Amino acid sequence: MTVLIVIALLSLLIMAHEFGHLITAKMAGVKVEEYGLGFPPRLVAFRWGETEYSLNLLFFGGFVRLLGEDEDKGPRSLAGKSKKVRLLVLSAGVLMNIVLPLFLFTGSFMLPREVAVGDVTIMEVAPASPAEQAGLLTGDRVVRVEGRKVNNHLDFIYQIQLNLGRPMDLVVERDSALLQFTLTPRWRPPSGEGSVGILIATDDTYVEQISYSPLQAMSRGARTLSDTFGLLRNEIISWIVGRTSPQVGGPVAIVQIGGEMARAGPGPLLAFTGFISINLAIINILPLPGLDGGRLFFLGLEAVRRGRRISPQKERLVHFMGFVTLLALLLLVSYYDVVRMLAGESLP
Repeated sequence: MTVLIVIALLSLLIMAHEFGHLITAKMAGVKVEEYGLGFPPRLVAFRWGETEYSLNLLFFGGFVRLLGEDEDKGPRSLAGKSKKVRLLVLSAGVLMNIVLPLFLFTGSFMLPREVAVGDVTIMEVAPASPAEQAGLLTGDRVVRVEGRKVNNHLDFIYQIQLNLGRPMDLVVERDSALLQFTLTPRWRPPSGEGSVGILIATDDTYVEQISYSPLQAMSRGARTLSDTFGLLRNEIISWIVGRTSPQVGGPVAIVQIGGEMARAGPGPLLAFTGFISINLAIINILPLPGLDGGRLFFLGLEAVRRGRRISPQKERLVHFMGFVTLLALLLLVSYYDVVRMLAGESLP
C-alpha cells in the first residue's frame, strides 16, 4: 500500500507536468493528439474531443503528443506557431513542476507533524574555526538562525547548508542573556570539522505536535520552495569545489525513500513529493535531447539562426537518440539501486 501511494503521488507529478503542456497547447490553438501517462505499450485509452487519453505500461513517465512538434503541418501544429507560443508550450511542464510544490509544501505544513524540540547546545568549538572567530563558546544555546527559531540541531544543520559561503546571523543564549553573532559557513572545512567548526547536540528533548493555519502554511511553503532551490544550488557548488560528490538515484530509490516518508506521515510525504517535483523541473529544463530543455535548445538555435530551423528529420533523430539514451540510463541507475537495496547499503 505504501509503494502504491508513492507511485500515485509520483504519477501526479508527471500528470501535472504533462498537463502544463496540454492546457497551454489547447489555449494556443495547437492540436493535442494524445495525452499519455507512462510510455507504450498502451494499456487502455479513450478519446475526448480531438484528444486521445492513454494509460501505458511503463508508468514512470508521460507525454503529450502535439501536431507538428518539429515540422510545420499547418496553423494548428506547434511548429506553425510563433517562437513565443512554442516557448510557452514547451516550458509549461517545467513551470507546473515548480508551482505544484508550493501547494504540496503548504499542505504538509497544514497537517499535524511531530517535531523534536529541545535546547540546541554547543558542546565544542574548534580552534580557528568560523565559530571561534565569531566569539561562540562552549555551552552557548542556539536560539535563532537567520531570524528562524531553532527547535533542534537538525534545524541548525539545515540553516548551515542553506547559508554556505555567506554570512549567517545567530542568536544564542549565554548566562541568561541573548547575544547576536555573525559567521560564514565554509565550503571546504578541514577534515574532522564541520562548516562552522562546532560540535552541537539537542538536550532535554521532547516531542511537540505542530500544525499551521492555511495562511501560515502557505507562507512557510513559499519559504521552503525558495530554500529548496538554495539547497540545490549549494549542492551543485559543493560538487564543483570538491566538498561532496554527486549521488544518483533512480525510480527504485525514489520509491524506497518515498515509502520511508509515507511511514513518517502524510506531511513528510507531501514535502518529499514537492522536493521530487522541483528535481523533475530542473532535470527537464536541462538542454538534453528528448527532454523539454532539448526542444528549447533547438528553439534557441532557431532564434540565433534568425528563423532558419534545423531540418525536422535531424531534430527528430536527435530527440529519439536522446530519449533512448535517457531510458537506458534510467534502467542502469535502477539496476544499481536494486543491487544496493539487496546488499543492504544506503540509497542516495
